[in-house]
Order: sequence, then C-alpha cells, then structure tokens
Amino acid sequence: MSIVVTGSLGHISQPVVQQLVAAGKQVTVISSNAERASAIEKLGAKAAIGSVTDEAFLEKTFAGAEAVYTTVPPYFAQEDWKGYIGSVGKKYAAAIQKAGVKYVVNLSSIGADKPDGVGPVSGLYRVEQALNELEGVNVLHLRPGFFYYNFLNNIGLIKQHGIIGGNYGVDSTLVLAHTNDIAKVAGDALLSLSFTGKTVQYIASDEKKTSEIAAVLGKAIGKPELPWIDFTDADTLGAMIGAGLTEEMAKNYTEMGVAVRTGWMAEDYRAKQQSPGGAIKLEDYATEFAAVYNG
Repeated sequence: MSIVVTGSLGHISQPVVQQLVAAGKQVTVISSNAERASAIEKLGAKAAIGSVTDEAFLEKTFAGAEAVYTTVPPYFAQEDWKGYIGSVGKKYAAAIQKAGVKYVVNLSSIGADKPDGVGPVSGLYRVEQALNELEGVNVLHLRPGFFYYNFLNNIGLIKQHGIIGGNYGVDSTLVLAHTNDIAKVAGDALLSLSFTGKTVQYIASDEKKTSEIAAVLGKAIGKPELPWIDFTDADTLGAMIGAGLTEEMAKNYTEMGVAVRTGWMAEDYRAKQQSPGGAIKLEDYATEFAAVYNG
C-alpha cells in the first residue's frame, strides 16, 4: 500500500518523501503545479497534479493509501484566511473517510488548540477538529513551533535599517522549529503507524528570547550588535500592508504576534511541560540564514 503526501516539494514535504522512498515505500505526492511532476518523479515518487480544494481529486488520489500526510498549502488571496484553511481541512476529512484511509499525520501548529485569537493557526484548529470527527481513523496532529525560516522575512529590515523585530513583546521567548526536525517526526510516524486514536505531538527544536535570536542571527551575518526591536501592533500591521501583504494576511499575522506576546500561543505547550527535543538549534540554523542573507 502507498502513502500520499500533500504539500508538493515544500520545506517539510520533500524530506518526508525522501525518507519514505528510502524506506521502500510507494509514495504519491500531490502538487498543484504540473511543472513539479518531473522533480517529484526524480525522487522516486508518483506525482498527482490537482488542487487540495477538489474533494473528488483528493478521494481518487487517497484511494488505496495506507496513510496520508496532510498540510494546508499557503494561499493568501482570501478574504477569510482562517475559513479557507478550515475548508481545506473539511475536504481532507471527507476524502479520507470516503477513500477508507486509516492513518493520517497532519501538520498543524503550536497554538492550534485555540479556536480563535492566534491568527492563521486558528484555521488549523478547524482542520484538527474536522479530522478529529473521523470515525475509525487514527490521526496524529503535529504542532511545531515558529519556523526558523520565517526569520528570512526580516532580511530586508536588517539590510535597510539594521534591526530585526516583531510585535512579540519585550524579550519574549519563542518556541522554534526547524523544518527538517518536523519532517523527521512526520516521516517516522508515517513509517511506524504506531499512533492510535486522535493524538497531538509538539515539535520544538529550540527556545530563545527575542534578544537571543537577534544576537545569534546577528553574529552569523557579521552584525553582533543587531538589536531586536519590539513593534506596536499598529506599526506591525501598517508595515506588513506597506510591504505588500493583504489586509487579511496582515491582521492575522499581527494577531498571531499578540498571541505570542501574551503567552496564549504556547499555553498548551507549556501546560504539558514540553521542552525542545529537536536536533537543530538556532545556532545551527544561523548558518543557513547567513547563506541566504549574503546570497
């Protein structure tokens, strides 16, 4: 039996595919981009070209699969971003049920226990709820921390103004995750299929205060005095819109920053006394950050 991986050849999906193929699994990769087909096939997987918003396509692709890895691909041209994310979750759930899939590894996020107030992650809450309603299907929700590569969005700010920042609060601690650490957990789960019922697993590679993040990344790019600046919510919203983001995206990202600042985002993670177990620390990622910054 095969395993279906959504997310095309993204930061997490590609290493998951590589791990599964190396283990001898038959893998089908869903991508909306037909130009990715040859790259998918070169990895030893089968390409299924279609949209995750097409329930009939999903059902056909999932049919006969032993397990499915679900993720909601980014699509920002939405008036209701959370609603869109949740709608994809419902389509996944319906297709999984009709296709008879028994195991699902779902990429979610820290904060997805909250129905609202955590930006786009509230959409992932809806995805989790849709999958949790499935009867006879074992679902593992992976809830990683803040992706390291999101800091790449600060490169312009660093180069133009010599600062890095956000509306996360003065010296707040961020739960961080490297996509390779996430992919390893997802791949292992898809190979073992040892989870039952509806379960949650947090994934954290590191935890750092914002001042520490600035210091580590600054050192890697030759700016050891790089300061982390805490922005107001209004300034954050305005800067994002000014940078070209839609108002819907900007509002959601600003809301997520508030959730980080108040501790709302990581409340369940803290309550379960979780701690970083990933192999790739911020200092390790800093070399990747520097390569992009200098490139």
